[in-house]
Order: sequence, then structure tokens, then C-alpha cells
Amino acid sequence: MNFFDLHCDTLYKAVTEKSKLDNPSYEVKLNNDSKSHRLQCYAIWLPDTLDGNAAEKLFFESADYLKSECNRLGIELLGIGEFTDNAFSKYRNSAFFTVENGKALNGRIENVKRFAELGVRIMTLTWNEMNEIGSGVLSEDKCGLTDFGKLAVAEMEKYGIVIDISHASDELFYDVVKQTNKPFIATHSDSRTITQNPRNLTDEQIKIIIQRGGLIGLNLHNAFLNNNPDKACMNDVLKHCEYMLSLGCENSLCFGTDFDGCDLPMDIVGSDSIGEIYELFLRNNYNESVLKKIFYENAYNFFENFDNQRIM
Repeated sequence: MNFFDLHCDTLYKAVTEKSKLDNPSYEVKLNNDSKSHRLQCYAIWLPDTLDGNAAEKLFFESADYLKSECNRLGIELLGIGEFTDNAFSKYRNSAFFTVENGKALNGRIENVKRFAELGVRIMTLTWNEMNEIGSGVLSEDKCGLTDFGKLAVAEMEKYGIVIDISHASDELFYDVVKQTNKPFIATHSDSRTITQNPRNLTDEQIKIIIQRGGLIGLNLHNAFLNNNPDKACMNDVLKHCEYMLSLGCENSLCFGTDFDGCDLPMDIVGSDSIGEIYELFLRNNYNESVLKKIFYENAYNFFENFDNQRIM
């Protein structure tokens, strides 16, 4: 079974713990099945508590670390413009380098181009609080995009870095809609109608992402899947998926698991559970053609098309 995961925090964990990317205690495991292919987006999370200089430093350290670990482990690290059919035909394990929190830019607009040149594929504009780009979901200041943020999203579109609005305040979300032309994505967010958490997406936001040709990655964090997090289980993934499909998400829905960065439901242990989730969908009469879209084809098609529109 092929799988494309838009988000995990394994890279941050490995870098800050001075460990290996394939540490057996981590939730993301390498794909060892010769008949399947996996593309994992490895995000470097920049905590809101870091100042800009520290965030920028951690970003560059993580870029070097990921390149080294991918070389060691035989993971094909794909930069901008390098996303080809090989990702799901030739390579058992491939990867994207992504950024979670635009604080990594350190307020330097020239860093957008530098990040693109280093192969950054996606950047989550904020984490939960305010940064130079704009207001996160828990920020007291609901300003949306700052003046710097408006410049940053324009540069991201110019250089081919995909804009991610997971963790954004609602105000920032709608500013992104107004300020951008290309599709944007929510790498790891669920439905706010099903689970009333501000980190999740409203029906209107979901429909806008669909209309813009973007992606929504199903997040496996228990508090986003169920209003009672302690009772979250695999069936809740199914509920969110079914609801989003009812809104028209068949060609936009995928996974952004948040492995190694969230509290998982009681019956999900990490990437080893992905096959079980697939089987659960099959038992609930999901057509395999739809499942292929959700588990990898939608994300694959998005990046193939997005890269064809880049300037670099």
C-alpha cells in the first residue's frame, strides 16, 4: 500500500534529542515493503518560545541533519522540481523537507528564496501564537497577515514553497485567501463541525481549499478527532473522512498524521497502524479507487501540478 503523509514531527524530535531519524521508539517507521512506496514530509517545528535567531539556527541545523540522515538511510530527499513518478515507482522511501512555523524566516524576506533553494516544499505560516507573518490560532492579536506576512506569502508563491494554513487563526486564513493566487493547503487539520477545536477547519474553509485546488491532511491527534480526547479511536478518523467527503473532498483529502508530535488515539501506535486504518475503510465499503486518492494520489497529483507552475 502506498502512502503519502503531509506532516510529522519526527525530524524535530530526532534533532533536539540528538538521535537518529530511524530511532525505533519513534512513531514514524521506514517502509520496508518492497511492493509499496511511502513519501514522508518531515517538518522541522520551531516552537513559539524560540526567538527569531534561535529559530533560524535550528532550521539550518535541521536541513543539514535531514540531508545527512536521508543519505544514511537511503531515503530519496526530493527538492522543488524533483517530484517525479519515481517517488511512487522507484523509491521505497522518499521525503520532503517542510517547515512548521514561519518564525524560521527570522523576519528576513530573503530567507524565502534560501529555503526554496534548500528544498523546502511546505511552510506552515504560524504555530499557535503570533509571529512575524501573522496570528496563530491561539494568538490574542487576531490581526491576520502582517505586512511582512503579505510579502512572505507572495515570495513563497514565487519560489514554489506551498503555503500551509494549519495552526492559522481564522483571520489569517481569510487573509491568505485574499492575498494569494495559487492553491494552498492545511497539512494537518480535521473538521471543526465534527470536533469543535479551533485548530480544525470550518465547513466554509474546507470548501474554499477545495475550490482553490488545495489539500487537507487528516490529523490523528486525539483532541482534533474527538471532543473527548481520551475516547478517540480509529473510527473517529473515519468520521472526519466521511464528513469531509460529503463536502466534496474526494480529490483534496489526504493524511497529515502529526506522528511524533501529538497524542494518538488509543488504537493507533504510529505509521505501523496505517495499514489497519486502510483496512477499516475497506470494511466500511470504501471503494479502493477513493482510498488510493486519500492515501497518496491526491497529494501526489497536487505536488506534480504545483511544481509545474513554479518560477524557479
